[in-house]
Amino acid sequence: MTRLMTRFLALFALVLVAACSKAPEQPPAQGGPALWQVQRGAFKGWLFGTIHVLPKGVAWDTPAIREAMAGSDRLILEAADLQDEQKTLGLFEKMGRSPGLPPLERRVPEEEKAPLLKALSDGGTSSQLLSGYESWAAAMLLSAASQQGLGVSQGDGVEPVLIDAFKKAKKPIGGLETVERQFDAFDTLPEAAQSRLLVQTIHEAKGMKALYDRILKAWLKGDMEAIAKEDEIGEQPDPMVEEAVLVRRNRDWVKAIEPMTGKPFIAVGAGHLTGRENLIDLLEARGFTVTRVQ
Repeated sequence: MTRLMTRFLALFALVLVAACSKAPEQPPAQGGPALWQVQRGAFKGWLFGTIHVLPKGVAWDTPAIREAMAGSDRLILEAADLQDEQKTLGLFEKMGRSPGLPPLERRVPEEEKAPLLKALSDGGTSSQLLSGYESWAAAMLLSAASQQGLGVSQGDGVEPVLIDAFKKAKKPIGGLETVERQFDAFDTLPEAAQSRLLVQTIHEAKGMKALYDRILKAWLKGDMEAIAKEDEIGEQPDPMVEEAVLVRRNRDWVKAIEPMTGKPFIAVGAGHLTGRENLIDLLEARGFTVTRVQ
């Protein structure tokens, strides 16, 4: 479930405000987060795998990344409007709530009730607070609550730095989709799949800090194999959830990229660049040449 966990880190980073208490991580002397050049016809851009939330002080913008940013003509994010906190939270409340929902503990198997209540308590929340949300939204909120101890924030993540740099350079900023489309991937899941997602979120909550630390170290080294291997550890993602949240969106992103020309700097979560029908494989299948440059 690693890539789905990182989806939660992306979508609900807005509620993560803990301060970093550990020493800043630094990229290795010869390395850094993975970066690719992507070419086809009049398109000559870059593809950068990000982490959406980070501890304070992480140095990730290597010379190769800065050079790619300087050479690009615009920034393309997963969803340009994700940075609009008011809009994002408004959409979440609108799409994530429904009247007359049963208590959260009645939406999981009997053996998961105690772990659910413990995860809620450990995250500083409760069933009473989350039961007004559909199961997918409750899973996001539980994941966000569990991340409070990671010492990370969206404000220290990659996207705000990119947005600030491109705004200062007076270059346009766009998105491959909208925040509403991101939430819709979860909102349209049948309840059985949402319930399984909630259960897997409960299981992930126990080892989230160790998992995030491993992902961060791998990301800083550009070790995509290590990130991919995390998907093989523990529970396998629910096929219906993986299809809706990752694969289908990757396919949509390729359709959005295909008509582009010029030199865009495309930044998406690193979890979209590994695994089944990842964005790199899909681009190559459409005739793009994708070359690792860092």
